[in-house]
Amino acid sequence: MIEINGVSKSYNRATVKAVDNVSLTVNNGEIFGFLGPNGAGKTTLIKMITGILNADAGSIRINGYNISEDPISAKMQFGFVPDDPNIFARLSGIEYLNFIADIYQVPGSQRGSRIKQLLQRFDMLNAAGDRIQSYSHGMKQKIVVIGALLHDPPVWILDEPMTGLDPRSSFDLKEMMREHADAGKTVFFSTHVLDVAEKVCDRLAIINKGKVIFCGSMQEIRAHARENESLENLFLELTEDA
Repeated sequence: MIEINGVSKSYNRATVKAVDNVSLTVNNGEIFGFLGPNGAGKTTLIKMITGILNADAGSIRINGYNISEDPISAKMQFGFVPDDPNIFARLSGIEYLNFIADIYQVPGSQRGSRIKQLLQRFDMLNAAGDRIQSYSHGMKQKIVVIGALLHDPPVWILDEPMTGLDPRSSFDLKEMMREHADAGKTVFFSTHVLDVAEKVCDRLAIINKGKVIFCGSMQEIRAHARENESLENLFLELTEDA
């Protein structure tokens, strides 16, 4: 579970807040989508959830752990895929995964089988010994996703996770997200692909100009829509009005 209460953030003492008094609860057992136009505050909020940035006000808890007061315990609860896969390019894929496994204290008895399982699922087993600098963007994205899921975290925080993935890997990741949520765990992900959000999410929030302008289930958002109106059209209407 992710609990966000009254969180705000401004840059350089700006009068306009990048994130303005946002409160959200992401429950166990659901895939929660986070949508918004460029510059709406999505990545800023995600960076505060993951402890990369400190909030100016409010609190964030990951499975009960306050990210500001107990950052190590909170960070052990989640796996994070950033929107840009900047990683240690001179390491091989397997060296990177073992490094991540060391950080998250994955036991040796589980490490090998877990790494192999994820490499196979993302069709990366044959490339695991190659240096990351030789990988395509999509392969880098895959290795970042594998690293984020390696310690089997109860909470997944994914910022544009499908970017660069081939159709097979994108399908597999969506399947894994569903399996994770169905097991009573939490998936929070941002996306610009509204068709994916519409098909995958149990609930979603739309943010614009730092404020959450809608939060609810797909059934609730469809109740706001005209007959046969797509999520894309409704999204454009909501963000334009805001």
